[in-house]
Amino acid sequence: MSAIEWVVTTNGETRMVFDDRVDLRSVGRISIQRGSHVEPTLIGHWTADLSPVGGPILGPFDKRSEALEAEVSWLHRNWLIRSTG
Repeated sequence: MSAIEWVVTTNGETRMVFDDRVDLRSVGRISIQRGSHVEPTLIGHWTADLSPVGGPILGPFDKRSEALEAEVSWLHRNWLIRSTG
C-alpha cells in the first residue's frame, strides 16, 4: 500500500490525490475537484486526460488500470507539489 501525500501550501491550501483511506469529513470544510478523466477510446484503448489541472492526455493504454496508474503518477510528479501562490 502506498503512502498518502498531502501538501499544505503557505496560503493554507491543501492538495492530495483523493484516497478513500482518509475520511476528509473529519478535517472540516473541503472542496474536491476533478484532476483528470480516465476514459475508453473508440478503438478500445484507455487515456488519462489531465486537462482539468493543465496537464496532457496520456496514453493510449491497453488496460484501464494502466491509465489509472499513469494518471496518479503524473499527478504526484507534476500537480501535487506545483506552486499555487
